[in-house]
Amino acid sequence: MDTLIQFSFVVAAALFIYGLKQLGSPATARRGNLISSTGMLIAIVSALVDQGIVEYQFILIGIALGSIVGVAAARLVQMTSMPEMVALFNGFGGMASLLVGWAALSPAAGTFNLVTIVLSILIGGLTFTGSLVAYGKLSETISSAAVMFTGQQVVNSLIVLSILASAFMFCLQPTDPQWLYLVVGLSLLFGIMAVIPIGGADMPVVISLLNSYSGLAACAAGFAVDNNILIVAGSLVGASGIILTQIMCKAMNRSLANVLFSGFGSAQAQGGEVEGEVKPITVEDAYYVLEAATNVAFIPGYGMAVAQAQHVVKELAELLEQNGAEVNFGIHPVAGRMPGHMNVLLAEADVPYDQLLEMDEINPRIETVDVAIVIGANDVVNPAAREMESSPIYGMPVINVDHARTVFVLKRSMASGFAGIENPLFYKDNTRMLFGDAKESIGGLVREFGS
Repeated sequence: MDTLIQFSFVVAAALFIYGLKQLGSPATARRGNLISSTGMLIAIVSALVDQGIVEYQFILIGIALGSIVGVAAARLVQMTSMPEMVALFNGFGGMASLLVGWAALSPAAGTFNLVTIVLSILIGGLTFTGSLVAYGKLSETISSAAVMFTGQQVVNSLIVLSILASAFMFCLQPTDPQWLYLVVGLSLLFGIMAVIPIGGADMPVVISLLNSYSGLAACAAGFAVDNNILIVAGSLVGASGIILTQIMCKAMNRSLANVLFSGFGSAQAQGGEVEGEVKPITVEDAYYVLEAATNVAFIPGYGMAVAQAQHVVKELAELLEQNGAEVNFGIHPVAGRMPGHMNVLLAEADVPYDQLLEMDEINPRIETVDVAIVIGANDVVNPAAREMESSPIYGMPVINVDHARTVFVLKRSMASGFAGIENPLFYKDNTRMLFGDAKESIGGLVREFGS
């Protein structure tokens, strides 16, 4: 039986790795999700058998409750709220690791087990509260701006030193509960203090990092309970989260330390004012320009998610293709409020995967684009990143839509984006502003093509 259990763990690990590889492409992501889920089912069943559990009533209740929450989330949560839900998933994963580590504590635990227990509690605790703060910033139930105060780094340093001291004393005196309580409380506090100084525009990076933390916490919990498959799964999540975090940082031309400690968002006013005249355009006039276009690029952003415009965007893209135009979608790595946000939205609308071009693919051909349609994106198309050294996003790679022959920017108003930075694109000679709800504006263009 032990051999069979260990073999099941190997199979589950192989499914995790293969499923993770499949998640790397929009075309195979659903299959990868299913494969990974199958691996997790095998891992859970094998772990239960390995532990000799014979009373399953509470486990079955947990499965039922979890299934209800999962189905409700999948059916009811809007795509605009997906980043918040991912943040909550990360947080509850961290809390689960904290509780597993706590439950693994026993009088017979050796030094190594005590260290892994402390790590699972520490990382799990800060992941939980950090994710709750990220949830609040993303949902804007709390301010999305960076929260900075005098002496903040000193306070955080004292918290870290207190955590280390408490963890050391806990390992020396594991039977004294006060040290464990201190580690738990300080880790929860540190999660809050670590995320509040990060501005809302950096949330894609924070989500990736918290995802990595949840994996590392699970890995530590695996060592604490001596479960190999939990170690493997946690390591995979932790490693993939770190890799994704690095990709996000590269996409913003910033280091992880800069994201975590610079207080981006508190420096919004440094961008300066942009002079120029905004040139609005009507749906009817925009139609005449598009009708003559032979190459069109859509640049989606969070505004497309808010307007739920992905389906009507696909409809317009099909009409443009029928009219003889080449159509592509330019996807910036940090467009939206979580990694891959735009890919998920467009996949939901069944946009062909070969039309989704990453920033490095769309930029070399942007000068051949007749019309670039920016739908709710702001910071990822902001030419201030190239032109204004005083801008907080200076040096950040952006999609150079201003190099297209004509640019249509779909916005409700002239309000700045999530980073709160003025955008000179709106005042360029080749830019036309199509004000209003993006879904209604695109729908109007669809009706013009159909008439």
